[in-house]
Formats: sequence, C-alpha cells, structure tokens
Amino acid sequence: MQSSLALLITILLLPLALPGQPQSLREESTPSSVNCSQTQSVHELVPGSMGKDGLCHCVVHLANDLIPLKKLEQLQSTAQELMDKYDQELLRVANASLILKLLADSDQHDLCALRQEVDSLKDQLRECEREKQEVASGHSGPPLPPGSCDHGGLQKVSRPFVVQLNWRGFAHKAGTWGRDSAPNPDSSLYWVAPMTTDNRYFDYYQMYKSYDDLVLMKNYEKRSFGYGDGSGNTVYKNFMYFNYYGTRDIAKLNLSSNTLVLRRPLPSATYNNRFSYVGVPWKDLDFAGDEKGLWVLYATEESKGNLVVSRLNTSTLEVEKTWQTNQYKPAMSGAFMACGVLYALRPRSTHQEEIFYAFDTNTGRERHLSILLDKMLETLHGINYSPLDHKLYVYNDGYLINYDLSFQMLKHKPSKLPAEKFSWFPIAPKPVKPNKTSSP
Repeated sequence: MQSSLALLITILLLPLALPGQPQSLREESTPSSVNCSQTQSVHELVPGSMGKDGLCHCVVHLANDLIPLKKLEQLQSTAQELMDKYDQELLRVANASLILKLLADSDQHDLCALRQEVDSLKDQLRECEREKQEVASGHSGPPLPPGSCDHGGLQKVSRPFVVQLNWRGFAHKAGTWGRDSAPNPDSSLYWVAPMTTDNRYFDYYQMYKSYDDLVLMKNYEKRSFGYGDGSGNTVYKNFMYFNYYGTRDIAKLNLSSNTLVLRRPLPSATYNNRFSYVGVPWKDLDFAGDEKGLWVLYATEESKGNLVVSRLNTSTLEVEKTWQTNQYKPAMSGAFMACGVLYALRPRSTHQEEIFYAFDTNTGRERHLSILLDKMLETLHGINYSPLDHKLYVYNDGYLINYDLSFQMLKHKPSKLPAEKFSWFPIAPKPVKPNKTSSP
C-alpha cells in the first residue's frame, strides 16, 4: 500500500506539459497577461499578440482536471498521514496477535488447572460414596468403647480439627501434646509441651484438668523441666516419658511432683539426631502409649536405620520385647501405636500425609496400606494416640490439632485378624535382651 501511494503522488507531481511542446497563441476578449519569456509549460497555449508595451499577450487554457499546487501539497500530506496510520495499524495488529497467543496459552493453563480440580472433586465424590456404602452395609458400626481393640485395624482418619495455637506462640513450631495415653476413663488430663525455637530442647510444659480448661486457657499448671531432647514425649499413667538431653537415655517424670524418678539407657539406640524422622529433627526416641502398654520407637546402627519397636516395663524402663521392621526411619515423618499395631506415616505433600505401613506386634506381621491424612501446615511433630477417645493428638508447626480414627468393625470377634482381608505379610520378631543397667 505504501508503494501505491508513493506512485500516485509521483504521477500527480509530474509537469502537465513537456518542455518544447508546440504552443499556439490567439486573442481573447479577456486575455491573461503573461510575460512570454516567463511562460511555463502548460497543457495548451492559444496564439496571442505583442502589445505596445512590448509584452506578449496570450490566452492560457488550463485543463479542467488540473490540480493546484496547494491541493497537491494537501494530497501529499494526506498520503503521508495514511501511511503513518497504516504503520500504526500494522503495529496494533501485531500486538493483538501476540495478546491472542498469550490468552490462548493462559486458557490452556486454566484448562489444565480446571481438569485437576475436577479430578480432585471426583476423588472426593468416590470417597463420599464409599463411606455411604460402608454405612449402608453396617461396616462402620457404633463407636468403640474406651480402650477397646475389638476391631480389624485402622480404616480411615477424619479431617483435622484445629484446637488452638500453642501457649508459647507461633515461633515454637516443634512440640507435642495430648492426653494420658493409658486407657483410664477417669483421667481428664491434657498436656502441652512446646519446644524451644531451635526445635530441639524440651524445657516447659503445661497441664490442664479438662479439655474446656485447655481451650479457655484456665486452671492450668505451668512447669519447668530442662532435660528433654526432641518431640517424642508421651504421658502414660500420669508419668511423662522422654529422651534425656544429649543421651540415649529414657527419662521418667512424675507429673504430680515434677520430679525425675527414673533414667535408663535404651540399648543400642542411636541419638543426637541420628536416624530421626524426615523433617522432624532430634526425635531419636519416640514414645507411644496405647491399649497394650508403653512403647518406644527408634533406630540402631545394627538395624541400619530401620525402625525398631520395643515394649517397655513402666516400672523399671527395661525393654520387655523388641521387633525389627524393614522400614527406614528417616523416610518416615512419624509413627504411633494403637492396640499393639505400629502405624507409620510419610509425607505426600505440604498439606497431606499418608499412613502407608502397619506392623502388628501381636502376630509379627506387616501390611502396606494407604490412608490419607490432611494437615494444616507442613510438618507434624509430636503424634500421640489416645485409647480413651481413639483420637490422634498432633502438634502441627505450632498448632494443636486432633483427628478421629475409624477402625474396621468385625461382625464376629475372631481369634486372629483375617490374613486374606488385610494382606498381612509374615515377619518373624527379633527379640533383644534388655540391658539392666541404670543410671540415677
């Protein structure tokens, strides 16, 4: 288009008569006065005459389509404006094309996100339908009584319930909390033990006489006790058990008097952040209480970091029996015991965990499972199970949260768990002789 406009302007600016073209002159009643020596080339000249004044009088006939110079200048200016507008429009078209491409890419990204959201909703719908079928078939059954193990193992975990931020504040991300894990219906004790901000040192804890007192932050006792290492604490029969700072020792603290009543090394256990859980440092000794007793979960050099489960004598802290698992402890994010069965967790994302493994100390068999557990923040520190209400009490990056656990109901009480239903795989337990040495 630019070349066409330029050609038009060039043609319009060409002379309307070539030099040397024959010129004719003739008289008119109203002649135009023109100096013959200054006559310009025009379309047609009519013969004229020489006047007395020595000037040449002639008549100039201009063509009807002759364009004045001013109009030519205007036309040239208009053409230039058109060319400028053409360049601008061409640029706008290019920008629009780029914008359309970006929009198309954005729409593709939004479409992928929408598809992922739809897939997630489909998964939730399937889960809801499965739960509905379980209720219809009577698998859910009535709630278990406190301390009961009349079930076929863990089936599902509820969504997290956030109780509150720990009493020391958000900076204290590591810690642990819960109830007395002994199946005693008369106990209403709740306890909270936030760690220092370096996520290692246990130095304070608070006790509450009831859940309402915990929520309302009243009627509590604040205690100082600066000897704990890691967030593996648990409370069993009004005693707190924890890893004594900088050692492999088990410590037993009387909550009534806030005094250390017993301390004993755990044979072969690694310590000082050796084989701790993934994302949870300094949790070398992880204590757990359930319907079957008091347990400690740890690793040894002999086990090459695989998780070891030992049942403890609560009076002497001696190891009564030990089982070796084939699960690498640093690959887990945590574990707990329920009815003598170890349940191990691993992270799936920043907002979800998976209970992926179970080991039954009653039979010496293991099984693999996939029970999802949502979380509010990234790291689960202390994890404690309570046989009284069948809940998990979890310290989640400074927040106190809990979960309801649902267990597979049994139509008839069997003498042992059905292997074909739960896919248990045999593993022979490996007993370890307890070390009877103790330290004051």
